Amino acid sequence: MIATLHAFYDRYFSDPEAVILAVLLLVSTLVVVYFGGMLAPVIASLVIAFLLEGLVRLFERMRLPRTLSVWLVFSLFMAVMLLVLFGLMPLLSQQLTQLVADLPRMVANGQNVLMQLPERYPQLISMEQLDQLNASIRAEIAALGQSLVSYSLASIVGVLTILVYLVLMPLLVFFFLKDKQLILAWLSRYLPRQRGLTNRVWADVEVQIANYVRGKFIEVVIVWSVTYVTFAVMGLRYAMTLSLAVGLSVIIPYVGAVVVTLPIVLVAFFQWGFTPDFYYVVVAYLVIQALDGNVLVPLLFSEVVNLHPIAIIVAVLFFGGIWGLWGVFFAIPLATLVQALLVSWPRIERGADDAVDDGTEAGN
Repeated sequence: MIATLHAFYDRYFSDPEAVILAVLLLVSTLVVVYFGGMLAPVIASLVIAFLLEGLVRLFERMRLPRTLSVWLVFSLFMAVMLLVLFGLMPLLSQQLTQLVADLPRMVANGQNVLMQLPERYPQLISMEQLDQLNASIRAEIAALGQSLVSYSLASIVGVLTILVYLVLMPLLVFFFLKDKQLILAWLSRYLPRQRGLTNRVWADVEVQIANYVRGKFIEVVIVWSVTYVTFAVMGLRYAMTLSLAVGLSVIIPYVGAVVVTLPIVLVAFFQWGFTPDFYYVVVAYLVIQALDGNVLVPLLFSEVVNLHPIAIIVAVLFFGGIWGLWGVFFAIPLATLVQALLVSWPRIERGADDAVDDGTEAGN
């Protein structure tokens, strides 16, 4: 056992710079775990600035000064934020309010459908089982109502927090872009001087993370837009809310698609029942998911480290457990970071070292 641990250490941590890199990663992880909730606006602003840095570099390649490039990109960012805040949010709020108002009618229609099951399929479900199911549904609705009341009581604090974030985050994004070099120079003062390995590994990781984050942003926008146009043309209710949910679901592959499918099917069923319109919407949604997984994802992420579905599920569970909703949101980028680190981490092969030692001894 000791020999195995010694061989593992020699292979992965014999380089002092590898130890420095491991310590930096450990400190960063502890900061995220214990101060992630407090620093959530800062981390979210870092991610947004990371996204916008690509546009800044694009303008710089067009021979524009960085200061002018930052102002142009930040102005575009603020225009999009204002469009979302004053154009999209009222529509989402209206549709969510309408959805909550329609929930009792949907539940009543669902209970009518359930009441017909014992007559059609007496071998599969009995009236006693149906009564238990209805009792469970009523209990869940009552619990949901209580949670909505408690949420409305705490909504004032939530609104104030959102307002603070709306002021802080744009400022943070601007200064992260404008003073990037100053911030990096300040951080470098507190880092060890022997960090050549850290710089090389970060260069490889940055390419992976940049490709993933920007590709995922493009994927969200495309899937959201296509789904909204499809649902709106077909006349599905709450088209904007449901399409936004579909767009955001691609952030968590596999898991997100499964979670968002249920509300789409239920809304379509309560709107049309088992009619051709219902089947058209379901088929169109499945076609969008198939095109996303088989066409769009390979085009956008051809140069990104691929993650196994098991790794994705484990990442969602792990990071969501230690960081809540933010952990679920950033689970895949963090898993991509871990995967890129594992690929880029320096390794010293034992056989190669032995061969070098043998050659040195033979020369002596």
